[in-house]
Amino acid sequence: MKMLLEMDLDTEVELSPVAKAEAAMCSPYSTPSTAVLLQRRVVAWATETGSPATVRVRVGDRSFDLHKDPLVSKCRYFSQALVQSSEVELPASFPGGCESFEVIALFCYGDDVSLDPFNVAAVRCAAEFMDLSDLGARCDLYINQAVLQSWDDALIVLQRCIPLLPAAEDLLVVSRCVESLAFMACMEILDPEQRREHHLASAASLAGRRWDDELVKELAARDLWVKDLIALPLAFFGRIVRALRRQGMREKYVSPVLLFYANKWVLSEKTRKFWAASAGEEEDGGGGGADRRAAAIMQGVVELLPVEAAAPGNAVPVAFYFALLARSLALELSDESRARLRDQVASNLPFARVDDLPLPEQQGTNKLSVADSREVKAVESIVRCYVSKQRRGVDAVAELWDRYLVQIAGDPKLGSERLAELISVVPAGDRKTHDLLYEAINTFLVEHEGLSGEEKATLCGHLDCRKLSHELCIQAVQNDRMPLRLIVQALFVQQLHTHRAFTECSDSFRCVHSGELVPGAAYTPSPAVPTSQPLSASSPRDAKLRARDDASSEYETASFRIQALELEIISLKQTLQRHNTLKGSARRDREGKEPSFRVVAADAAAPAAGIRRRAAVSGSCIGSMRWGSQRRCASRIMRVFARLAVFGRGKYRGKQSKSRAATEQSKGLQK
Repeated sequence: MKMLLEMDLDTEVELSPVAKAEAAMCSPYSTPSTAVLLQRRVVAWATETGSPATVRVRVGDRSFDLHKDPLVSKCRYFSQALVQSSEVELPASFPGGCESFEVIALFCYGDDVSLDPFNVAAVRCAAEFMDLSDLGARCDLYINQAVLQSWDDALIVLQRCIPLLPAAEDLLVVSRCVESLAFMACMEILDPEQRREHHLASAASLAGRRWDDELVKELAARDLWVKDLIALPLAFFGRIVRALRRQGMREKYVSPVLLFYANKWVLSEKTRKFWAASAGEEEDGGGGGADRRAAAIMQGVVELLPVEAAAPGNAVPVAFYFALLARSLALELSDESRARLRDQVASNLPFARVDDLPLPEQQGTNKLSVADSREVKAVESIVRCYVSKQRRGVDAVAELWDRYLVQIAGDPKLGSERLAELISVVPAGDRKTHDLLYEAINTFLVEHEGLSGEEKATLCGHLDCRKLSHELCIQAVQNDRMPLRLIVQALFVQQLHTHRAFTECSDSFRCVHSGELVPGAAYTPSPAVPTSQPLSASSPRDAKLRARDDASSEYETASFRIQALELEIISLKQTLQRHNTLKGSARRDREGKEPSFRVVAADAAAPAAGIRRRAAVSGSCIGSMRWGSQRRCASRIMRVFARLAVFGRGKYRGKQSKSRAATEQSKGLQK
């Protein structure tokens, strides 16, 4: 005791190794350290009062020898805990640990405490735990007047609140920092001198590009305040995003921040590898821990996505939603989050590019077809759901799906039945053009040369030659891999196109040169309807509609005629087979007799004629004929179509009736 009384207050107190380490880790604002100030104050109290330190307080691994009177007089917690014992052990959940207790003890001794952004949150929670209302009020005043006025201080306090939850949340420390950061972020956007708007608007430059996480990372680093926000945990980041929207920040500035956050923690390949390495997992096998963390963050990001429908001019590119979709296929998300994400992807389908749609990674050991991968099945499900609801932009989705099929059709492991199933995802009536569908089927036929005629006919049955362009009609006619029925339909459509082109050209020629026939008078076509009919009935639009209907009826009529020709060829083949049978039996009856010269010549010429006739009708239907026979049959049908175009439909019907009568007469004679 005498030694304590004789000690000089200015003498430096020797600290324990634990105290030295604690002092080294303290806030940079505290000079000297709180531990040194507390030890000096304890020695000064013992010198002034002459009473020893009779209370021992244990906080974690450290013990503090303090005086009972200052603790009991100011702290209600100690006034109740020191009634029966002189030793107190604080629980492990004590906010702030040893550092905050040193501030509490120094305050009980009557000294001024040093508050800073690094310790104010912990001291505020510890003061509430110790029931020190005066110290709590001082902490709240410091937070309101100092911390919430500075971006860096508010960010530091918010980060220090992570281990203090839920106490920091109950004392409104977190909510005050969140609202302050959101307000200052809005001020940063509105600051005309900083021109932060340009940086966030640069996220829109990602539209029309393939998703690149490194490029997005570079864009996020242009604004320091955005870089600070995306470094926060998901719980705090989500609250700040909601506060930004609540305080009136426009969505075109909020959505890029959300995009940068998702890219950093979910889509970045470097982050995934870092998490896997930090958890001691192998990169090729077990990424369970990293995937669980990424799944938790993705579910939070999906909940923060804007609800309104997407548009081409939005700040968030369409590729971002499809990048989330591709990443979610490898993660275990909840059913609600997965459904919400697919709805967001479906709303962006009309504005997507084929490069945005996910495809499986090419692996040499993969035995499954590309069409059976989870990526293709996910896109198939989304497109099927979109088309079934008949939303706007179905034609754009149909074109996108056909472009996607072009990329899939080149897979050697893809089967014809699976391709037909994928083609039927979008109904044929929703496709404005069948050019891309023709390209997909042609690509499939090139990679699969061993297909049967029936399989080819099934695939090509999805094509409508009326929706093919002029160039692809010509290509279909010259394509040896296409079945004959499609070739004939393409020939007929090409004939219609040519006839329509000549008709329009002649009409325009008469309109242009009609003024030369009668000077000063304009050409007036003769009305096709009675004069009592309204003029709107003979408008150019109605004429185009009638021409389109006529072309459609002619196309259907030609299809029926092709089927009738197939049936006629079958009957001709049967007739020839019966004729050859009868001729063979007659030849066997005449064996042994000396034939005349004319009989010998007739018998020599008969096989050649039979060969020629059998070559013309060697198959049971058009689709099974040889290529040369198919070409000759197609040329005959083309001559029939040419006669139709020249002599008119009425004359052809007359000839057709005559030919049918002649055919029936010949059949009667044969019978």
